[in-house]
Amino acid sequence: MHKLRVVADENIPAIAASLGEMAAVQMIGGRQLVKRDLKGVDVLLVRSVTQVNETLLAGTDVKFVGTATSGFDHIDRAYLNAAGIGFAYAPGANANSVVEYVLAAIAAVGTKLEQLLEGGRLGIVGYGNIGAAMSRRCDALGIACCVYDPWLDQQDIGNAATLVEVLCCEVVSLHPELTRTAPWPSYHLLGVAELEQLNSDCLLINASRGAVIDNNALETQLNSSPRLQAVLDVWEGEPRINAGLLDRVRLGTAHIAGYSLDGKLQATQMLVRALLPQFGLKPLSDSFAGPELTPLQPPEHLSGAALLRWAIAQRYDIGRDDSLLRESVRGHSDNAAAVRFDRLRRNYRQRRELLDSTVQLSPSDPQDVDLLHALGCKIAPRER
Repeated sequence: MHKLRVVADENIPAIAASLGEMAAVQMIGGRQLVKRDLKGVDVLLVRSVTQVNETLLAGTDVKFVGTATSGFDHIDRAYLNAAGIGFAYAPGANANSVVEYVLAAIAAVGTKLEQLLEGGRLGIVGYGNIGAAMSRRCDALGIACCVYDPWLDQQDIGNAATLVEVLCCEVVSLHPELTRTAPWPSYHLLGVAELEQLNSDCLLINASRGAVIDNNALETQLNSSPRLQAVLDVWEGEPRINAGLLDRVRLGTAHIAGYSLDGKLQATQMLVRALLPQFGLKPLSDSFAGPELTPLQPPEHLSGAALLRWAIAQRYDIGRDDSLLRESVRGHSDNAAAVRFDRLRRNYRQRRELLDSTVQLSPSDPQDVDLLHALGCKIAPRER
């Protein structure tokens, strides 16, 4: 049997184990990938840092391209189709990871979490897999939200709103695909005029694509609006980022919102299931779960925002990632800072999701149980 020859981004976990003896897998840095790496290769598996187009693929033997991401603006799908190259992506694989990142950001910034639980609104831009997951999580937590996505039938959204209405919310979270397509391009969707329309004490969170916001305009707006706060996981021009903007944001991270181990493993599973049938092969196993986690035991008498903040922090410390980014790029030239930005992503720790975690409780207020269920946790009696 012909053994598949696979080149995969080094940040796609468990791919070699998932393919077993069916494939010879070479792991490589996504930004370092060049055409000569694809000589004799059947399958190319990438993440968002790799631009896949005719320049990269023409003249190679690649028959299938997969991206372990929920978006594909880095893939020239028209070329793949014309060249007869198979394609798959991983829609929704990292959705919960990003949702938990957004919740961690909200919980870390002042009393924004309390504000939302007490009647404030969260505005969502983009209603794809991640935006829809964010909306569902808000509904479960009892947080009012509204959604702007002009590309969809507004009746399919339910809580549809205009962009102006979303920008007036206490928290705004961005989740659109990056596109320049008329009539509603998301490139620089938030420019000077839109940033000026934000609620004066808004918390703006971007975990989609950096260029959805005009980063220079955001830096200017943050300098002139002391109550406006921003959390950025994505940056225009990555891996080179605006150092002045990093100095002004409340929290900044290195494009890792969707980098939970659980989300990455789910993406690997989706790619394996898509690519093997293209070559007449079957997956070895359906098991792609991470190591089992120890049950969580919250301090007694926590409720409401305090309980949510505690639970979120058990799986993810967003402040740590903020510190790591600042320490990595501070005092370095643009080129050196870009290398260190990518190094943070490449060497990112194994972060686990709160979803499906077991929380052990004493007999407690039903509200506590409901809030934990809303986070996707399982409840069990506390062990004595």
